Amino acid sequence: MIAPAGNRKTKILLDGSDPEETQKIGLLIGGLDGQTIGPSLVAKNPQVRRRVIAGRKLSLEEHRAEYKKIVQKLSPLVGDAGVFIGVSATLRTSCEELLAQGREMFSWIPNASIAYPCTYEGLRAARISVEEGIRVNVTFCFSQEQAAGAYAATQTAESRAYLSPFIGRLSDSGANSADLLSNIQRMYREGDGHVSILAANIRSVDQLLTCLAFKVEMVTAPMRVLEEWALEGMLMPDRPLFRPGLGSDGRALRPISYRQFNLNKPWNAFNLRHELTRKGIEKSVADSERALRRSDRTSRQEEPRILLPQ
Repeated sequence: MIAPAGNRKTKILLDGSDPEETQKIGLLIGGLDGQTIGPSLVAKNPQVRRRVIAGRKLSLEEHRAEYKKIVQKLSPLVGDAGVFIGVSATLRTSCEELLAQGREMFSWIPNASIAYPCTYEGLRAARISVEEGIRVNVTFCFSQEQAAGAYAATQTAESRAYLSPFIGRLSDSGANSADLLSNIQRMYREGDGHVSILAANIRSVDQLLTCLAFKVEMVTAPMRVLEEWALEGMLMPDRPLFRPGLGSDGRALRPISYRQFNLNKPWNAFNLRHELTRKGIEKSVADSERALRRSDRTSRQEEPRILLPQ
């Protein structure tokens, strides 16, 4: 059964940094519910890209100013989900540094949510942020245990918090991302409902349809995927329309078994380490630095520190 696009249960967000794309996709699919943007996408903004091509790369201060300007242009173009703004983070960025960014970015627009990475320092920042009334999204999630840690870290949130499993990169690694979605949903049903899923890193229409079939609360995808979805009639499946457990190349994906976690444990008692989180953060840093002057680039990356329960 295909539901009309206007009756969609999953909110659709655009992952991008070009306000013109936001307007175009909004018109194409009958309105965008929100937008996601991270520092790595600033380099892909057309005005920033033209500047970089002309040999005028940005300082850190200029990058932040451009980021703010882009976010403020996006804010009025989207629906009630608002704009999810990603902080700049390496594997050695401290909670204090992340929190300082989050507080500033949350003041940029009235409909902001702040995206922190699923690391020990990122969840420390998320925990403090929700206590201060800042809406948060935990990103770079690749495991059910990371999702449990994000749940525990945001339990004091007065408004809804979000978790972003990275679907495309997990599938690229040969694992069944649909299993991860199902496992997180099952685990969260045992909780108080304060965390919703914002599926991210969507690489194809099939991956988008998987998220829609699982009725996740939100999904964010790049322009090319949303355009292709629109051309195919904006399908809204109530069940998977393709063979589950198979990758885009037809090879079987590794199943991911459900695990039982006590969501009332301290957030930093969970194992948040994941190789794909490390690689994802490193790639994001590399993408961001394409627009930066050499003197403002990060020199090295380290493993995030482990904190004792607090």
